[in-house]
Amino acid sequence: MSLQKKIMDQMKEAMKTKDKVALESLRAIKSELLLIQTKSAATEELTKDDEIKLLQKLVKQRKDSAAIYKEQGRDDLAEPELAQVAIISQFLPVQMSNDDVKRTVAEIIKAVGATSMKDMGNVMTLASKKLAGKADGKSISTAVKQLLE
Repeated sequence: MSLQKKIMDQMKEAMKTKDKVALESLRAIKSELLLIQTKSAATEELTKDDEIKLLQKLVKQRKDSAAIYKEQGRDDLAEPELAQVAIISQFLPVQMSNDDVKRTVAEIIKAVGATSMKDMGNVMTLASKKLAGKADGKSISTAVKQLLE
């Protein structure tokens, strides 16, 4: 089932249950999907990778907003953002734990023969491709930095 169909089904359910947070989150996903489709003027559906990137972008935006709100002591604004993160995340594949990310990055470093921070770009490129959809860029970057230092 395509992401758009899943979103529409979830939206109908959210409308029936009057779940405002879920409805708002799902509408944001639908809006982004429509924007991408109109920009590319593509009649075919997005690839699975494109959908994952889109969802990860939306999750990151909400996490960043929640962090800013918390810094400013506005927990009342941070909570809805985090609730939206939970709803959007259900459409993403299961994320890897930090230990699994480190293990995978260590394998990549060993395979490439990276020894210093100069090799970080090369390692990041390979790790990002291998872990696409399974881990966010921040956790990959953190693991690469820790292992190359």
